Amino acid sequence: MTRPVYLVDGARTPFLKARGKPGPFTPVDLAVQCGRPLLMRQPFAETAFDLVILGCVNVIQDEMNPARVAALRQGMGDEQVAFSVQINCGSGMQSIDTAFRYIRDGSHEMILAGGTEALSHAPLVFREEAVEWFGGMAREKSALGKAQKLSEWRPDFFSPVIGLERGLIDPITSLNMGQTAEILAYRFGIDRATADAYAVESHHRLARAQREGWLDGEVVPAFDREGTAHEHDDGVRPDSSAEKLAKLSPAFEKPYGKVTAGNSSQITDGASWVILASETAVEAHGLTPIARIVDSEWAALDPAIMGLGPVLAATPLAQRHGLACDDIDLWELNEAFAAQVLACTAAWQDDAFCRDVLGYDGAFGRIDRDRLNVDGGAISLGHPVGTSGNRIVLHLANAMRRNDARRGIATECIGGGQGGAMLLEAA
Repeated sequence: MTRPVYLVDGARTPFLKARGKPGPFTPVDLAVQCGRPLLMRQPFAETAFDLVILGCVNVIQDEMNPARVAALRQGMGDEQVAFSVQINCGSGMQSIDTAFRYIRDGSHEMILAGGTEALSHAPLVFREEAVEWFGGMAREKSALGKAQKLSEWRPDFFSPVIGLERGLIDPITSLNMGQTAEILAYRFGIDRATADAYAVESHHRLARAQREGWLDGEVVPAFDREGTAHEHDDGVRPDSSAEKLAKLSPAFEKPYGKVTAGNSSQITDGASWVILASETAVEAHGLTPIARIVDSEWAALDPAIMGLGPVLAATPLAQRHGLACDDIDLWELNEAFAAQVLACTAAWQDDAFCRDVLGYDGAFGRIDRDRLNVDGGAISLGHPVGTSGNRIVLHLANAMRRNDARRGIATECIGGGQGGAMLLEAA
């Protein structure tokens, strides 16, 4: 017997664009900045949770198992069990999925599940040749040996590379994530103008959501050590236009590529938490659910076309519950790249693709733009890798409530060739 699982509250920090130096917050700092106000507004003690789960990809050395460090800093008690999860871009959703299954199956009543990432704190790493040289120097005991080793030194040993750059290259295909989006643009005929137009709309939608106050309560201010309040996603460009984006050069496949810095997700820092509860916990604490988590699905595919992960995850999820495309009122599809999102929507409308790959009789259907990423996405607000999967579930729940929607799906592609999807219903 399975039990219903409710998303009862959640919060995230503003997403802060990386600007060429470490940002004001580490991954745990970010988790604490949104976790404390979220916990403070609850009618129960911080120690009431059975478990804390936190997604994080780029864990820094001073914060091993960031879930436990964050739980302690948030005052959740020495006895609070906490663990971290990592599945690249899906880490924040994986934390929710793990919590969902624990509660559904009856072993837990209430779990704090989140995601955090400070991509601006990605380390600089030495090349392998430099590491070998430093190791050799450390092993040498004699003065003569050290002198001989010094003679092998080269200036480029002190030219580190950004760890994030290496992390965004798939080790199986040797393609970076932008190149995988270029493959999809070619496969589905996504032209540069269409990708740019999608990116412009993402910025305009986020700017409108900020202006209308639709993110109030979901986004909580973050205060750095200098006392500066960071209150809004700072990567949004309300004045973005197709004309401006058309001036940018292709970022990955020059000179004819379709993917640019302007129609790609931003490198960003941010964190997000959601509170999941059983019906027993909801009644015990007098909670008001935002949405019910119905089910989830994970899929895998060729890493070279990893951007189609949402299609392979979300479609069988809908099919399992007898839902057609038009039965899903709202979609949150993480905007890794405009071309990647557009390729997914094209694949869902492609008879041959849906028949050959998904086993459908024909196309799954067309997702209207007024049902997809209604308040913008990672192109305009950023993609802190370990956080985004959590954010899209939280925002989907809030957008469903605001729009009186009955059902929604949050889905994302995952570097390495995977995809995740989660089905929500109105509570």
